[in-house]
Amino acid sequence: MTRATSVLRTALVGTLVVGSLAGCGLLRTGQRAVTTYAVDPLITADPSWPTVPWQLAVGAGAASRQVDGLRIAVRPTSHELQVYKGAQWSRRPSEMVGDTVLRALEESGRLSAVARVGGGVSTEYRLMLEVRRFESDYATGTPTATVEVNAMLLHAADQKIVASRTLVERTPATDVSIPAVVAAFEQTLAKTGSALTSWTLKAGALHDQTAHR
Repeated sequence: MTRATSVLRTALVGTLVVGSLAGCGLLRTGQRAVTTYAVDPLITADPSWPTVPWQLAVGAGAASRQVDGLRIAVRPTSHELQVYKGAQWSRRPSEMVGDTVLRALEESGRLSAVARVGGGVSTEYRLMLEVRRFESDYATGTPTATVEVNAMLLHAADQKIVASRTLVERTPATDVSIPAVVAAFEQTLAKTGSALTSWTLKAGALHDQTAHR
């Protein structure tokens, strides 16, 4: 057994059962205290991102109950999904991804307006997100913060899909500690937000240009 594997086994608690991860919050009195971690990914606008004349609504991120739990998921092997002992997120993965993308689009300065779906703003396009993976993966022997998101850009007037893609971003942690894994997730979220902002602007701009020819 390698040192990394030994440390990982110590940090894990139980094999994940569908539903148990999604329902976890703070541990009950008498059990080990849980540390809550929050991330604040920083994204800088890329000069190559186009400026567009339309408005965009970002839907609330979707995810399965297995993916969208507060406990920090880790995959020690390809067939195991567990959670780190004594640690949880401050918000669910779908919320973190959705808020990261919304904030990146808002702060890019490339759109006339960005809002949430259901926010009462009439927009030309809608961005829908589904989080499919949000876990620390040991496939390479090093904990790697892995985020997989499926994105669909819809034209609001006819509800047709303008474009879709599945994005996977990964960042290796500097060591096997939970704080290092959390820091890797922060970097991965920044990559995810940047990539999805770029794709959304470019896909929407292409569709808008084609529609007005």
